[in-house]
Amino acid sequence: MGLLTGKKAIVFGVANEKSIAWAIAEALKKEGAVLALTYANETVAKRVIPFAESIGAELVLPCDVRSDEDIRSVFAEVRTAWGGLDILIHSIAFANREELKGSFLNTTREGFVLAMDISAYSLIALMKEAAPLMAGRGGSVVTMSYYGGQKVFPNYNVMGVAKAALEASVRYLAEAVGPNGIRVNAISAGPLKTLAAAGVGGFNQIAGHVEKKAPLRRNTNQEEVAGAALYLCSSLASGVTGEIHFVDCGYNIIGV
Repeated sequence: MGLLTGKKAIVFGVANEKSIAWAIAEALKKEGAVLALTYANETVAKRVIPFAESIGAELVLPCDVRSDEDIRSVFAEVRTAWGGLDILIHSIAFANREELKGSFLNTTREGFVLAMDISAYSLIALMKEAAPLMAGRGGSVVTMSYYGGQKVFPNYNVMGVAKAALEASVRYLAEAVGPNGIRVNAISAGPLKTLAAAGVGGFNQIAGHVEKKAPLRRNTNQEEVAGAALYLCSSLASGVTGEIHFVDCGYNIIGV
């Protein structure tokens, strides 16, 4: 028996084999969860559908998180197929590449709104539809943050502001759905080479700095983040909600 045997889980944010969302999906499946994966568009679908087939995902659904109609459709499918939901993984973030280099003063109104919508508000939008399916089941929601939401990192710019909003949303959502037995937490992972990270100017320099300064003298990896997500999704973390859990080899504790 796995930690999540029979639990129903939906994962948002798989883009390729290096995605944190993909590592989490694999970890949940290994511990017995029944999976649903989503994809944002047809280009991503070409990668996600084979991944879903490889781990026996029961549902593979299109969802542009900017569309309330898409979100409603996804959870209607989940309700029809499963009747309820136990786990929601939110691993979605986006900002225009030109907003992720140079001065934060170069942030445009349109770029700010886009980053906030996809990277922060989407969690709230998903929770509106997921909460009724998770009520009374001891459900768990896990989203992905980064230390750039609390401290300034070069070129992270508008994404740092979006992550700050995401982390605040975790706390407010935890209180909002807590009476229904639903837990909401975030993982703040160290710098990982993912598709999203590739858009951040100077990413390799940031990763190199963290590797030198973190107490463990290395960067974390996708499997370690997935292990933390597994814990937060399981009954082992039944008393944990509203938390920002760091998986960054200890970098966040360092001052100088």
